[in-house]
Amino acid sequence: MHEGHRKRLRSRFIKEGLDSFEPHQVLELLLFYSIPRKDTNELAHILLKKYGSLSGVFEADSKDLAGTEGIGENTAILLSLIPQVARMYFKDRWGEKPVLNSSEKAGRYAVSLFTGRLYETFFIICLDAQNKVHYASPVHEGTINEAPVYPRLIVECAIRHQANSVILAHNHPGGSLKPSKADIEATNRIKAALEAISIKVVDHIIVAGDQYMSFAEKGLITF
Repeated sequence: MHEGHRKRLRSRFIKEGLDSFEPHQVLELLLFYSIPRKDTNELAHILLKKYGSLSGVFEADSKDLAGTEGIGENTAILLSLIPQVARMYFKDRWGEKPVLNSSEKAGRYAVSLFTGRLYETFFIICLDAQNKVHYASPVHEGTINEAPVYPRLIVECAIRHQANSVILAHNHPGGSLKPSKADIEATNRIKAALEAISIKVVDHIIVAGDQYMSFAEKGLITF
């Protein structure tokens, strides 16, 4: 019975893709590949009830997932991989050195960097003279209010990667796009530190979900 159901669900995916699938069916299909001989329909419903949504399941801590009856370590890792694989996919679609010569491009690129991140993270994006991304990396995790972003770390990173200019970016997980007082103050400190070594901060992007806000577009960064 289970095998016939699995075969039908796989065939439906091959013909239609995931667009018409219910959340529990998406989970079922994924679970097929780590739980070979068990009814995954019931387990999918249990996970959705426990974590509230499909995204909630994928964003759950792998240790907590593994504590759910019927979920082993391999399955927990598989589910936890989904947001991070999605992030790598979206980032990879930009190519090796995308040109970020507008706030719109910078914003969309920043959104790809924060896909699936549950905690506030601060990024530096180093650009060359042609506004191509030379390097992009997180330099701090945690809110700016809770732990200051030290300009020294940003300066060291910009020098190490020979940045001609930089874009700053951080996320507000599940929050507002409106910059806080701490966001603005941190931006000004970093901007002053980089200007002292002739490196410009051309923008600071705040990301919330799939939306972004650009300091440059709002006139919060002046040259």
